[in-house]
Amino acid sequence: MINANDWHAADDMILESSADEAIRERECNVVVTAGPGSGKTELLAQRADFLLRTGACPYPMRILAISFKTDAAKNLRDRVRRRCGNDLAGRLDSYTFHAFAKHLIDNYRLVLTPEHALSPMYTIDPERRILHQQITFNDLVPLGIEVLERSSYALNGLRQTYSHVFLDEFQDATRCQYELVKRAFLDSPAVLTAVGDTMQRIMSWAGALDGILKTFATDFNARDDLILRQNYRSDPVLRRMQNRMIKAMAPSSAVPADAIPGTAGRVDVMRFSNDDEEAQTVAVQVQRWTQEGTPPKEIAVLVRQQPAIVAAKVVAELFRLGIATRDEASLQDLTAEPVAALILDLLRVLVANRQAGPYQRLLSAVTRAGFDDESTQRFESSIRRFLYDQRAKAQARMSAMTYPDWKGIVDEFLKLVTKPTVVALSVTYQQGSRLQDVIDETLTALADHLRIDNDIRLALKKLSGDDSVRILTIHKSKGLEFGKVIILGVERQLFWHKDQKGREETSSTFFVGISRAKHDLLLTVAESRMRPVDFTKSWDIKRTPHEEFLAYAKEPPF
Repeated sequence: MINANDWHAADDMILESSADEAIRERECNVVVTAGPGSGKTELLAQRADFLLRTGACPYPMRILAISFKTDAAKNLRDRVRRRCGNDLAGRLDSYTFHAFAKHLIDNYRLVLTPEHALSPMYTIDPERRILHQQITFNDLVPLGIEVLERSSYALNGLRQTYSHVFLDEFQDATRCQYELVKRAFLDSPAVLTAVGDTMQRIMSWAGALDGILKTFATDFNARDDLILRQNYRSDPVLRRMQNRMIKAMAPSSAVPADAIPGTAGRVDVMRFSNDDEEAQTVAVQVQRWTQEGTPPKEIAVLVRQQPAIVAAKVVAELFRLGIATRDEASLQDLTAEPVAALILDLLRVLVANRQAGPYQRLLSAVTRAGFDDESTQRFESSIRRFLYDQRAKAQARMSAMTYPDWKGIVDEFLKLVTKPTVVALSVTYQQGSRLQDVIDETLTALADHLRIDNDIRLALKKLSGDDSVRILTIHKSKGLEFGKVIILGVERQLFWHKDQKGREETSSTFFVGISRAKHDLLLTVAESRMRPVDFTKSWDIKRTPHEEFLAYAKEPPF
């Protein structure tokens, strides 16, 4: 433990004064307004490091972090581990809202009313068909609230466990999610840190609560004067474009243009006669970037909605050029699951050419804690022997292996690792069928890709994302960053709105998209987009450029 005055940022990072204040705050609840690329995740990781190293979060108290997406929760957990080390990071629990609610339900389901009572092996399904056995994803948070309302034991246990709470991307909290936070921690000794950015509020369609940051500041008596303005993600040319948009959306948050000097970075607008021409040109540009050394995972193709339709021709052209793509809509949350990552790393070790990353991650994930040295060595030796033998077999007959062969290897490996070791990867695997559900989803995704590609290496590229260009909606890209970003179809037909509230969210959505790019941003427009085959909904073939958004890309003369 060190004195708070002696603490300095991990890795000797230089912090903005507002970030340093937020990190060191010991008594007050805090709202931090942080723009894109300003280091929200890093701020929370450094705050965890400060709290744990200085004893502001005294042992055995813990830190609770709540994010919106599974990958965001995982990213924060991983970042804290890098900053604090494994021992201290073990005192941080990083959940999504739904995973946090499920944790409460799993531990205290017996307090639920008879109407909402659940069996020990309840499942989460698209519909509730079997009473007391099935619930939906949207039932989790309300049931979590009910647990805290009905059980003082659950509420007190929660408050005695966590001395500090982090709320990430809190501008998108729904009324129900905010009620869960209030029920859990309002008037408690816990110190809460809420981080958000109203410029990136793009979830009102999903019920995001208007003015949530101000409401939180009032309800929790939190200071809300801390603003992170510096963008560490994007090159100057891109930051100036973002700043021009900020000036239009929230003038008080903009900085003078000359406060962002430099010529690094590039923003291009490309206009095409049709989407065939667009797809061919975009695919060639992606190929050029990869040939110049940009890893495919550092390239993202973003669309406002319906990526499987809007980006279909681009995906086909990339496939023709031998460039793998990954549809994030179906895979982003799945591959953020620890057991899914374990399975994919296993298969990559077996089929790839001596890649150290998957091998080290695999061994790290299955290393047993709490065993004596001799038992640990025997266990690790058995894992290494299994990997060596299965790799030799896979390399010898890979072209002849089918999905049942790969599934058999996965099943054997998980049996060897043992269920308790796998369950320890995530608290959400400790109850019900969640662990088996994720295993089944992962194997189903593998089977689907093998059926399409008939190539295990290509299937793993698409599933893992390490060697694939990402195809995703702007909503899915939130919290992510890429070296090169392409936004397809900056057109009125895609970036549409019905009213003033919709206009604001559409602008925020576009702002989120352009702020994902670190070095290069490409915006495309097509004069026409042919109706997809078998698409029966409304579709405008003739397209209208969204000139307001495109104008932000133009660098004014100085």
